[in-house]
Amino acid sequence: MDVHTTATRAQWLKARLELLEAEKELTRRSDEVARQRQSLPWVPVEKQYRFETPDGSVSLAELFGGRSQLLVYHFMFGPDYSGGCPSCSAIADGFNGSAVHLEQHDVAIVAVSRAPLATLESYKQRMGWTFPWASSEGSDFNYDFSTSFTEEEQASGSVDYNYRPNDTTWVRTAGRTGHPEMCGVDAATYIREMPGMSAFVLEDGIVHHTYSTFARGLDGLWGMYQWLDRAPKGRNESSGTWWRRRDEYEAAA
Repeated sequence: MDVHTTATRAQWLKARLELLEAEKELTRRSDEVARQRQSLPWVPVEKQYRFETPDGSVSLAELFGGRSQLLVYHFMFGPDYSGGCPSCSAIADGFNGSAVHLEQHDVAIVAVSRAPLATLESYKQRMGWTFPWASSEGSDFNYDFSTSFTEEEQASGSVDYNYRPNDTTWVRTAGRTGHPEMCGVDAATYIREMPGMSAFVLEDGIVHHTYSTFARGLDGLWGMYQWLDRAPKGRNESSGTWWRRRDEYEAAA
């Protein structure tokens, strides 16, 4: 258990002002990283991807919905999952409310998963979400953007994720605990899907890929962690995975 000091208000204020300088520096650095992120070169997307949506089969360009910018959340929900990844579900709880605001600012936001559309729609209704969710079932989209992997790639012992090789030999002996269990699959099947987000821009009829991020690059999109980082005990995860889908907490109590 962490030990914390107590102090007078004056002592606390002195420490808080020191922290404020560090926070300001972090904000300035974050602004600079955002500028660097937005100055990345644009890469034309040459492959023709198709997605299944409630409005029918659409292209990547049609996912923009008339806007010039598109943010895609690569939601871990494979064809064999019985439910969406609890971590991705927690992230989606946060951006569900932001979608309408982004849409009013020329930015479309869409979740994309490999599960069949009917499965996604059923889960979306269960969670009470309203953001667009498209199925990439049968498409190379998730594979090409490094958030899905084949059994053969996984069996090779390494897959490329977050711009570096990741060891997969451990899954041969892994059971079905934690998030795999919550999704009704074994560990190998579970991690053939990985989380990420990708940004695209549509200009002169051409879709360009501008940015993708994975793993802890998603921390800033995970609303609950921004709150926990400001709570007295922080993320406080010494006991491991603690979160569930938001409609499952009461059942677990």
